[in-house]
Amino acid sequence: MDAFFASVEQLDHPEFRGKPLLVGHDGLRGVVAAASYEARRFGCKSAQPIAVAKLLCPHAIITPGRFDRYRELSQQIHLLFEHFTPIVEPVSIDEAYLDVTGSLRLHGEPQTIAQNLKQLIHSKTGLTASVGVAGNKFLAKLASDMNKPDGLMIITATEAERILPAMSVGRLWGIGPKTEAHLVSLGVKTIADLRRMPAEFLEAQFGSSAEHFLELAHGRDDRPVIPDSESKSISHEQTFGVDVGAPDAVRNVLLDHVEQVAWRLRRHHLLARRVSLKIRFGDFKTINRSRTLRHPSDRTDELLAAAYQIFDEWAANSFSPVRLIGMAAESLGPPSAQMDLFQDPNQARAQELDHALDSINERFGKRAIRRAGN
Repeated sequence: MDAFFASVEQLDHPEFRGKPLLVGHDGLRGVVAAASYEARRFGCKSAQPIAVAKLLCPHAIITPGRFDRYRELSQQIHLLFEHFTPIVEPVSIDEAYLDVTGSLRLHGEPQTIAQNLKQLIHSKTGLTASVGVAGNKFLAKLASDMNKPDGLMIITATEAERILPAMSVGRLWGIGPKTEAHLVSLGVKTIADLRRMPAEFLEAQFGSSAEHFLELAHGRDDRPVIPDSESKSISHEQTFGVDVGAPDAVRNVLLDHVEQVAWRLRRHHLLARRVSLKIRFGDFKTINRSRTLRHPSDRTDELLAAAYQIFDEWAANSFSPVRLIGMAAESLGPPSAQMDLFQDPNQARAQELDHALDSINERFGKRAIRRAGN
């Protein structure tokens, strides 16, 4: 999606359209969650301190984020993907991979599918998407970023050989700012430079990642598109614009994460044996905590109880301000064919409640009804 948070705000607030808009907290430690394309012309960008963005664009409009609204539209968009293929791998709230290999006879050539997908998203939501088409994930992601906003880019194997060499090594998946800086210090600035480096030298510098970098540098990527139904885990996470220092505020976000994950489990008829939390701090240190369930479950109340238990035990002993909180359902499998002879009435009521909420939200829009926090 194109500048997703900012585009949603401009969709819902006509007075913001055509103007430089920043989504984020306008405070001392505020960070830009999203910048409209009008603001990007002044050098504003996501993850930038609000104070810096205001210096670059003093007349920018600043509005706080509305993550419930973003999640609502995200879920609508992800459902639209299934018009074209069941093989959809969600990556984030505004991005996914689609494998349309098996859809060509039904829906036409890849470019036709991409155009129709873009039109469907716009007609149903009023938002624009940029689509990249290629033979693998890396090139498709690269293509999706090359012609924004409202873009459609196709990278064939021949086209990849033409455009890749001149690109910065920072465009390769897995190479962050620190790794890029290290490569530059070695005289490797472009993908062409990386291709010329001896594999043995790169292995000495980057270990097992060296082979991965070289494969991507030649446009090769064999990672499959893995839908929820085949995934080893289903997760949901949120990065805050500023570090959140109130445990209750972080805890409340977990409720939304669990509802999202549980809904996806039920849609794909999967049960989870394990619940895991991912917690990242302002210095980017990340910890993971997990708990095994007494029995496999897709029930929101059971997953939530486990997530709360993990969080409360950690927070009671060592809470620190949180930059990112994530929840995952792991060790997934299908429901057992064997049914309990005497089902617990409380379990039956909990399942009926989940299915009722799912039906209401799928009919009237996600967030139409939800559980209250505690």
